[in-house]
Amino acid sequence: MIDLRSDTVTLPSKEMKEFMFDAPLGDDVFGEDPSINALQDKASNLFQKEKALFVPSGTMANLISLLTHCNRGDEILLGNKSHIFKYEAGGASAFGGIHSHQLNNNDDGTIDINNIIENIRDTRDDHFPKTKLLCLENTHNFCYGSAITQEYIAEVKSQISQFNIKLHIDGARIFNAATSLNCSVSTLAQDADSITFCLSKGLSCPSGSLILGTSDFIKKAKKIRKGLGGGMRQAGILASAGIYALDNLTNRLGEDHENALLIAKGLEDVDNIDIDISKVSTNLIFFYLKKNDLSDKSFINKLLENKIKIDSKGNRKFRIATHYGFASDNIERVINTIKSIVNN
Repeated sequence: MIDLRSDTVTLPSKEMKEFMFDAPLGDDVFGEDPSINALQDKASNLFQKEKALFVPSGTMANLISLLTHCNRGDEILLGNKSHIFKYEAGGASAFGGIHSHQLNNNDDGTIDINNIIENIRDTRDDHFPKTKLLCLENTHNFCYGSAITQEYIAEVKSQISQFNIKLHIDGARIFNAATSLNCSVSTLAQDADSITFCLSKGLSCPSGSLILGTSDFIKKAKKIRKGLGGGMRQAGILASAGIYALDNLTNRLGEDHENALLIAKGLEDVDNIDIDISKVSTNLIFFYLKKNDLSDKSFINKLLENKIKIDSKGNRKFRIATHYGFASDNIERVINTIKSIVNN
């Protein structure tokens, strides 16, 4: 089976599993797991932030960050196609009483800066919640996996700082963004008051994400992590996978980007497929099915019959995600199978 639904389907390599098996362990709730401490130190140095915190998942990482920044009744500004808004079960509102104000995402994942400024609430008016935080996403999953430039982030930060608004970056795939933009993750994180990144996507770890920020921010975040049930004990066996990934796997993400572009180019001239290859800049490919007598479900089922899995986003939209577990010698098979299905 070729599984291209997401880079979350990646599996740890034999070498990663051996590294995990040999990891020194302790009780992380007491701050005594040497592998977690080593991962947190490595991440904070890599991102040039004061401290880092290991948590079970990216969704929890974002939720903890929002709860650390905001009080109940505060408002966050975020994109209407952002992962926090669309795919995190409304956790900010459900668990934090945080009001979300969705702004239009451009196709490249950005939000017009004027739109951001225009939607900052007037703190003198008792009718309004207080605008406390702006959330950006990099790469932006639903906006073609676009990488957001440091220049844009810096300009946004400059504008919102005038209103004492903090910036959080959901950097689930920040290493893909850095690879695409040929820069360091610390460059992309330098203007963020907090940033998260996932280990379980392109970095192929079985679980885990990190939150980065100031020492005071992480101290508060750690307490919230405990309250949400994210305080794990001998979790260094998971964190050690992150150490291995940061040492060995960040530099290979360009292969995934190259494979994605090759697939996209192969689909560009296929009848009944609508794809814009100019928007394929990382490991995510989005395309639309134009064959009227082939339903989304039937298309997915026919791919499954040919042992290929991709992600259906509904309304004729599909996503392919290349990753560590996908071999480049399967590119032609994927292209030819899709071509055969949509042309019959």
